[in-house]
Formats: sequence, C-alpha cells, structure tokens
Amino acid sequence: MDNIVLIGMPGSGKSTVGVILAKTLGYDFIDTDLLISKSQSQTLQKIIDKQGLKRFLEIESDVIEKLTCDRTVIATGGSAVMSAKAMANLKAQGNIVYLDVPFDEIERRITNITTRGIAFDKGENLHTLFEKRTPLYRQYADITVTVSDRIGSTEAVVAKIIEFLKEYKAL
Repeated sequence: MDNIVLIGMPGSGKSTVGVILAKTLGYDFIDTDLLISKSQSQTLQKIIDKQGLKRFLEIESDVIEKLTCDRTVIATGGSAVMSAKAMANLKAQGNIVYLDVPFDEIERRITNITTRGIAFDKGENLHTLFEKRTPLYRQYADITVTVSDRIGSTEAVVAKIIEFLKEYKAL
C-alpha cells in the first residue's frame, strides 16, 4: 500500500503538514486522533480523564491496528509509537516519516498540555515524554525530517518530505 505515515511529538506539526502533503500529492488524509475521538464520541482528553491512560493507549492501538487505506497521508497521535502492533500495521501499509522537532520548539508550540489530550502518566511532563518517545520515533522511522528554523514554512517541510520520499524511492 502506498501511504505516508507521519509520527512525532505532539506539536511537531503532523496534522498541519499532513493536510498540505496530502493536497500536494493528491492523497487522502487521516488523523488517527480524530478517529479515536470519533470511535469514543468524546475528546482525547475526556477519554484519558475518564478511562485512564492505559485504556486510552489500548483504544489508540486498536483503532490504528484496524486501519487500512491506500494513497493516504496518516497523521498519528504522538503516542502511537507506544504500540508495536499499531506501528507494525502502519509500517506494512506505507512509509513512516518522523518529524523531528527540537524539544525547545515543541515546548514553545504546546501551551495546552493539560487539555490537549496528550497521553502521559502522572509525574511525567513534556520533557520526560520527549526523552521516552524519541528513541521509538527513530526506531520506527523510514525517513527522518528535522524540522528547524532553517527549513522554515510548512510548505518547505512538505517539500523536504517529498524530496526524501523520492530519494527513498517511495514516490
């Protein structure tokens, strides 16, 4: 299957980049966070608050494990990499692109950590999530795009992804 899967920290721009990438390539677009919300008829934050982190991660994994599509850009939630089964399904269907954004930029972008639906345990914070998840993002990535001030706009990030995918012979 010919999909492009975007992974990375919350605030890395997966959904924003994903929509523009899909439009540029003529692909469909799916945001797995929206699929999770729809499957539970509530926001991510309400799922986490009412059902707990463990159950949220189970729901997320189940939704992603069942996902099948073609010629689609898939923006995952930042915690998708916590499920090996979910990531195996995504990897079987396409190329995994890690949007690698430095921590200080993630911290600047995220101002609503307690209401955004970010999956983290009590005692964890944005920095501990970054430290825990970064090795997983790198492990699953076929392609890593470092997003920095040098790249600039969302359109420039999209162009870089397309360039890397062509080099990777995925387009």
